[in-house]
Amino acid sequence: MTDENIAPDGGLSADAQAVVDEIEENDVDFLRLQFTDILGTVKNVAVPATQAEKAFTEGIYFDGSSIEGFVRIQESDMRLTPDPSTFAILPWRDGRSARLICDVVNTSTGEPFEGDPRTILKDAIDRANEMGYKVNAAPEPEFFLFEEDEDGRATTKTNDVGGYFDLAPKDLASDVRRDIIYGLEQMDFEIEASHHEVAEGQHEINFEYDDALTTADNVGTFRTVVRAIAAQHDLHATFMPKPIPKINGSGMHTHISLFTEDGENAFHDDDDEFNLSSTAHSFLQGILEHAPALAAVTNPTVNSYKRLVPGYEAPVYIAWSDRNRSALIRKPAARVPAASRIEARFPDPSCNPYLALAALIHAGLEGIENDLEAPDPVRENIYEFDEEKRKEYGIETLPSNLGEAIDALEEDEVVQNALGEHVYEKFVEAKRQEYDEYRIDVSQWELDQYLEKF
Repeated sequence: MTDENIAPDGGLSADAQAVVDEIEENDVDFLRLQFTDILGTVKNVAVPATQAEKAFTEGIYFDGSSIEGFVRIQESDMRLTPDPSTFAILPWRDGRSARLICDVVNTSTGEPFEGDPRTILKDAIDRANEMGYKVNAAPEPEFFLFEEDEDGRATTKTNDVGGYFDLAPKDLASDVRRDIIYGLEQMDFEIEASHHEVAEGQHEINFEYDDALTTADNVGTFRTVVRAIAAQHDLHATFMPKPIPKINGSGMHTHISLFTEDGENAFHDDDDEFNLSSTAHSFLQGILEHAPALAAVTNPTVNSYKRLVPGYEAPVYIAWSDRNRSALIRKPAARVPAASRIEARFPDPSCNPYLALAALIHAGLEGIENDLEAPDPVRENIYEFDEEKRKEYGIETLPSNLGEAIDALEEDEVVQNALGEHVYEKFVEAKRQEYDEYRIDVSQWELDQYLEKF
């Protein structure tokens, strides 16, 4: 039984009952009960909308042994517990289908499943709350739109030749972005801006800052909506970090701030040269200190490291700046104290948003607990530094490939603890396998270079 969704009299809680009422008022036929596996893939169990009350009171059971990194075959029964605050009608399904994001419960113990990424993030948020902080975050996931072939399969042919902030006729996807925004707004997103990105066919839609859990939920929803509505335009949307060589890849710059229990921004200080408090300095240094291991979580694919190379505006240098975007962390300009924040520029949209935020939060909180001091910001363009100058400044770089990132993770107990033992072990196992498969594969580039040459 799900206590949060049960009223003291044994009926539905007010929030759960409001969802049931909305389902009836809108003639919703089906509910998609969504959750996320360790690799960040959104999964769902579809049930008739008539099962909504049962979902809230009893949960819906499923076979967890079929989900990446969940449980062994002999421990397969798991239960989905819907979060009523996440109810939304799917705009591309003519209003007849809706979704609820769920927490995963271990049926043998009745406790939250330790392998559920949403639970991992909740644990990070609880740690922040115990320290007197509320965590707010806002990601900026970039994506590409590609044409489909005659069989409906994705190509890497962009549907426009636009560049940064271009308009039609170069930007041919403005109508697609408009429809995506309409869809997101129907699912209660507050959109701040959208624009064409640097590369041809690349786009960004920014949504409003929110608490960390809602933000992670929103990233999963965002990716789903973008793909679904792009498909209605016969386009394939991808959040792959680097789908086309030798041009800019897609990042997911992530803005983070902490607020105190009385609603004050714990990252702001009027007396500091950069308007950042000592708390903010310690938090950002915690991220810098654990950046190599964090990269395994925030940049979790082989392809992620095709983006993280110098020369394509990707942050690879472990430093921070209040002015330029060449550093790993940037302090964005803030018009009001409440907007003071830091921006982690290295995550990409292939990451599991729950695990990525959890890892970033734990690393930052570790910095606060250990009273770490951040170095001076680097105000010069680090991209223009040679190796000698980087050494002079003490600037290290992120891992150059997934294998190195996993090595760093295996040496970093803070990030391991952020993931928890179950997720850490399953995550490393999956990523080691992915990297090994990549290492033994023979790419088309190698065939083009060597097949006739040797």
